[in-house]
Amino acid sequence: MTDKTSKGRIVRCPQCGGDSLFEPANRWRPFCSERCRQIDLGAWASESFRVPAAPPEDPDELAPGELLH
Repeated sequence: MTDKTSKGRIVRCPQCGGDSLFEPANRWRPFCSERCRQIDLGAWASESFRVPAAPPEDPDELAPGELLH
């Protein structure tokens, strides 16, 4: 049996809050499992998570091809 704490740092999974081993052996890090990783990816893809940004005040300041929402 292997002691997880001797190999790497234990962190909280950002999705479920469970223990997650933060080291290269955990291919889903910082998540505890592939399921938690997929749930997080789905939340970003469906725009449940967003990076806040203020809209430009002047439509002429938009980059070429950029649209106002």
